Amino acid sequence: MYNHSIFHLFSFCVLWMALITQGQKVPFNKDWKFNLSDNRQAIESDFNDLAWDAVDLPHDWAFEAVYSEDAVQGDRGGYKPGGIAWYRKEFDLPKISSTKRVRIDFDAVYMNSEVWINGHYLGKRPYGYISFSYDLSKYLKPRHNVIAVRVDNSHEPSARWYHGCGIYGHVNLVYTDAVHIAKDGVWVATPQITKQQADVVVESEVLNTSSNAVTAEVKAVVLDPNGKKVAEKSQLVKIAAHNKMIQKQSFLLSQPQLWDITAPNLYKVVTTISVDNKVSDKVVTRFGIRTIKWDVKTGFWLNGKNIKLLGVSDHLEAGPVGAAIPDELKRWKIQLLKDMGCNAIRLAHNPETPVFYDLCDEIGILVMDEIFDGWEEKAQQDYGKQAFNDWWERDLRSWLKRDRNHPSVFIWSLGNETKGEVAKDLVRICREMDPYRLTTSGHSGDEEMDVLGVNGASESMKFFEQLPPNKPFVSTEAPHTWQVRGFYRTKTWFRDGYPNERHKPFPCPDLTEKEIFTYYGIKPHDRENRKQFFNSSYDNAMVRVTARKNWELMRDTPWYSGHFRWTGFDYIGEAGYVHGGWPFRAFMGGALDLAGFKKDLYYFYQSQWTQEPMVHILPHWTHPKMELGTEIPVWVYSNCDEVELFLNGISLGKDKPGRKWDEMQCEWMVPWEPGTITAVAYKEGKEILRTSHSTAGVPSQLKLSTTGDECPVVTVEQLDKKGELNPYAENRIHYYVEGPARLLSLESGNPINTESNYGKTSRTTFFGRGRAFLKKTSEKGDINVVVAAICGEKQLMTSNEISIDNKLLTLQGEKKDFDVKIYYSIDGTKPKTLYTKPFLVEQDTTVRAYVYDGQRLLFSMSEKFSDDEGLYWGSVEDSLVVGGGEQAEDAEFNGVKVSTRGNWFNGKGYIDFGKSIGGYVEWYQENDGDAGDVNLAIRYRHAVKDQEGGYLKLTVNGEVIKAKVFFPVTRHGTNYAKSWVKIPLKKGANTIRLTSIENRSPYIDEIVVK
Repeated sequence: MYNHSIFHLFSFCVLWMALITQGQKVPFNKDWKFNLSDNRQAIESDFNDLAWDAVDLPHDWAFEAVYSEDAVQGDRGGYKPGGIAWYRKEFDLPKISSTKRVRIDFDAVYMNSEVWINGHYLGKRPYGYISFSYDLSKYLKPRHNVIAVRVDNSHEPSARWYHGCGIYGHVNLVYTDAVHIAKDGVWVATPQITKQQADVVVESEVLNTSSNAVTAEVKAVVLDPNGKKVAEKSQLVKIAAHNKMIQKQSFLLSQPQLWDITAPNLYKVVTTISVDNKVSDKVVTRFGIRTIKWDVKTGFWLNGKNIKLLGVSDHLEAGPVGAAIPDELKRWKIQLLKDMGCNAIRLAHNPETPVFYDLCDEIGILVMDEIFDGWEEKAQQDYGKQAFNDWWERDLRSWLKRDRNHPSVFIWSLGNETKGEVAKDLVRICREMDPYRLTTSGHSGDEEMDVLGVNGASESMKFFEQLPPNKPFVSTEAPHTWQVRGFYRTKTWFRDGYPNERHKPFPCPDLTEKEIFTYYGIKPHDRENRKQFFNSSYDNAMVRVTARKNWELMRDTPWYSGHFRWTGFDYIGEAGYVHGGWPFRAFMGGALDLAGFKKDLYYFYQSQWTQEPMVHILPHWTHPKMELGTEIPVWVYSNCDEVELFLNGISLGKDKPGRKWDEMQCEWMVPWEPGTITAVAYKEGKEILRTSHSTAGVPSQLKLSTTGDECPVVTVEQLDKKGELNPYAENRIHYYVEGPARLLSLESGNPINTESNYGKTSRTTFFGRGRAFLKKTSEKGDINVVVAAICGEKQLMTSNEISIDNKLLTLQGEKKDFDVKIYYSIDGTKPKTLYTKPFLVEQDTTVRAYVYDGQRLLFSMSEKFSDDEGLYWGSVEDSLVVGGGEQAEDAEFNGVKVSTRGNWFNGKGYIDFGKSIGGYVEWYQENDGDAGDVNLAIRYRHAVKDQEGGYLKLTVNGEVIKAKVFFPVTRHGTNYAKSWVKIPLKKGANTIRLTSIENRSPYIDEIVVK
C-alpha cells in the first residue's frame, strides 16, 4: 500500500538535504513551544514543556494579550504588557549535516534575548530591533536537540510607543561547510555609474573554520534583472586555518538597468565557494544600480533626476497585527503607501526586519534606515538606558553590514531627538563601512550629520523665516496632523488646544463660524480629561501646519528635499500625550488607520502625488441630526483639471484644484438636504470619472470583499437596503472560519475600542467598516468564512428597524453549501424565532441570535439598542474642544495621593502631597521642535491659614531649575490659580518634576507648556 505521509516526509527531507548541500537557509519558524513565565530549568534538553503553548513564528505575545489600563507599557505602549517568556524547539539533524557548520539566524527578538542549545549558553542580545546569529555546531547531536530562548521585557516601558514582545522575526538554520561565506558576508557596491556603464565591486568575506589551511575558489556571477548572466569572475585564494579573508572582485557592466522608484530593476550576484572542486557554499545577493546626490540648493537627486522625497514615517508595529507581521501583510502595507503616491519611508525609530527591505527593493520605495531612537535614556527602561553604552557599536556594525546591499536604502539615520558625543563615532563607522551613503538623523547631532534632518521644528513659520540650511536638508518628521477616519469638525484644532506661539504655527481659519457637527465617540461625562476628542478629517487638526501647507512649502522650496509625515499608518501607543490616555489606545496621525482603511488625507496626497485620474468627496452625505439648510463645507480632492459638483442632479458649479494650500481642494458650501452629492472630474473638457455619496438609511446588510492570498484581508461594510454605506454604523460583526486558516486580528480603526484584537471572533465596525486579518495554515483544503451581524442604529435615532444579515466568503478551494438558519429573540430569552425579515424593537432592547448550519450552532450574537449606546449625539457645545493641560493624576508620582475632594479641578482629580516631604509628581513632555526655553504654567490650589503661600522644588530632566517655586495662597481657599515659570526643554523626551520640600505643599492639578 502506498503511504502518502511517508512520501511527503521523504520529499521534505530530500529538499532539506538539497538545500543543505548548497549552504542555504532552512526555515525554522514552525512548531515552537512558548510559555509566559520565567523558569530557568527550560534551558535543559529534558525539560518537560508539554503544557506550554504551541506557536509558530513570528510571534508577538504582547499583541495577543488584552489591553489593560494597568499594563506596564502604559499609555505610551498602548496599554500592553511586557514580562518574561521562554521559547523552546526540539529538532533532529539530517544525516548529511554531520560534517556541516550549523548557524541559527534570528531576524528580530524584542528584547534582552538569551539563547541556549542543549543547555549550553550561546549569548545575549539586548536590542530588540537587530538581527543576530549563533554558531550551534559544537553543541549539536544527531537527535533531540533543543533550542531555548529567554526573552526579558520585565523592565518597562522600554519604548515610547507600543513594542512587540517575543521572537517577532523569522528564524532560520543555515548549514554550510567549514569553508563558507560569513553571515551578511557579501557586499556589492557600485562606486561609478553612467548611462553607458557601471562599476560593480563585490567583496566576499570567506571563513575557514577548519583546522587546516585551504585553497578555495571564489566565483562571482552577475545576473541582470531578467536572470541573464552578464559577468563572471573566479579567483583562487588561500585561507589559513581558523581564519578569514575578504576577496574583492570588480566588474564593468554595459548599459546598466537602473533601480528606480518607477522601475525597481534588481541584479543578482551568485557567489560560490568551492574547495577541491566541490561547492562548499553559495550565496545569492540582490543589488541595484542607481545614483544618489544631495545638493544644498536643489535637494535630492535620484539617477540624475531632481525629485522630492514624498515620505512617511512609520513604526514597525503600526497597523493591524502588532510586531509579528506576516510577509504578505508587510507587502500589503507598503503597497498601500506606494499607491498613495509615497516614494519613501522613514523607519521610526529602529530598523525593520530583513524582509521589509527586500519588499521595498521590489516595489520601488526609498528607505531612510534608522538605527536608534535615543543615545541615552528617553523612555524609563529603553535601550538607551539598558544597553546603549555597551552595545551601540556592535549593533551599528551589524545593521550596516546587513542592510548596505539594498538599493532602497538611500541614507543612514542614526538617532531621533537625542544628543551625545557619540554622534561623531556613529558617523565615522558609517563612513568606514559604507562610504557611498550619507548620514542624517531626526534632529540629533546635527553638526556631525551630512544631511540636516529636522523633525517638528521644520513645520513652523520660524523655520522658514531663517536663512536656508548650509547643508542638504530633509524634514524627517513633518507634518504632524491628526484625523480620525469618518469624523469631521469645521473648527480648527491645535494639539495644545490653542495656537501655541512658541511653535509659530501657520494659520488655518475655521471653516464655519459655528461648529455644525455634533457627534462624538465618548460622552462628555465619560471623558477622563479635556484631551479626549477625535480629530477632524478636513485637514484642520495639527500642531503647527496642515498637510496641504506643508506640501506647498516642500513643493515650492528648491532646497527642501522632502518630508516624512508623521505617520503613514496609525499605531498603537503614544495615547496619553495628545489624547489623554485610556480608553484611547492609539496615535491617529496616519493617512491610513489601524485597519489600513484610507482616510480622506490619503486621497489628498493621492491628488497631489499621483498621475492616474482620481476624485474623492468629503464628507459623506448622511447627517441625521443636522438642521435643513445648514451649510456644509464639501471638499473634493482630484488631480484632474476641474470638478463639477451636483446635489440631487442640480449643478452647484465647477472648481479647479489650485496650487495654493487652501485651494488644493475644490470646495463648495452646500446647504444640507438629504439626497446625493456627485463629483464629476474633467480633463481637457471631457468627463473622466465621477463619484458620489448618498444619504444612507439604517444599516441592514453586509458587504464583503477580500484581498490577499496567504494572508487574506476580509473587509466588511455595513450598508442600508439600497446598498449605501452607513457612515455611522457600529454593529458587532461575527466571523466563523472553517478550514485551514486562523484569525490573526480583528480591527476597525477605532482608537478607543480596547477589546483584544487577537483570540476573538467578533468586533464592532467603526464608522461603517471593519476588517478581519487571517492566515492560511495550509495550501490545501477548502476555506470558507461565515460573517453575520445584527444590524440597526445603536441609538434607534431615526429608525427602530432591525435586520440580521449573513454572508459567505470562500477564500480557498470549493464553496461550501452552508444551510444557514438564524433564530433570534428580543426579550432576553433563548433565541427561538426563525429570522425571515426585519423587525422592530423598542429602546433598551437586547437582540440575541443563534446562527446555525443545519443543526450545528456556528456562533451566537448579541446587540443592545439604546439611546446611551454607541456614538454620542449631543449639542454643538458638547463637541467644542477646550484647551487642556497635562493632568497631574495621569503623571508618574510617588509619596503622594490622588484626591477628588472639592470642586473646580480639571480631569479626574489632583495631587495631594499631604505631609510628605520628598514626594513628587513627574510629567513626560515631548518636544518635537527645537531646544529652548518655554513657559510652564502650573495650575494649583493652596489653602493654608496664616501662610502667604507654599513651596515646591522644580526639576527638569533631572536638573534643579528652581529649588523653591512659590505658590501664593489662593482666594477663598477653593479657587485654582496658575504659577508661571520659565524652563528649558531639550529636543525629544523631557521630564518635569515637582517635589515637596515642606509638609503643607499646594495641591497640583495640571501643567501647561507654552
